Amino acid sequence: MRMLLPPLRERRIIDKLLSTFFHDHKMTDFRQAITRLCAFYRLKRPHIEWYAYIDWGKTAGKTYENGTIHLMHPEYWKRGRKYNSERQWVNMVYHEMGHYIYWVDAERKANAFAQNMVRYLNPQS
Repeated sequence: MRMLLPPLRERRIIDKLLSTFFHDHKMTDFRQAITRLCAFYRLKRPHIEWYAYIDWGKTAGKTYENGTIHLMHPEYWKRGRKYNSERQWVNMVYHEMGHYIYWVDAERKANAFAQNMVRYLNPQS
């Protein structure tokens, strides 16, 4: 399956910002990473809530249809988890953002899909 992704240079910047946030916990790094990602897809930044545990520690992140994302903060991710690496946390953020990107603005995406399906079908239009 082919996906539209930000250019490699932009992905490297986003990844670096998330890695820096994992270690330093500076919200500006996290916000900038999410803002850059959302800007590429022309989406508003999601509302993100931070947690020590989600679903009694079974879940690291959760995305809701209303655009809210619950994430486990890196401070808690590092403590007491069997799988607690920076890379796993960053990948979890990407996973939840993937849910957000494909759920948000469903009406606009459906309209764009419908328009693209009929584009060029009728030579007179």
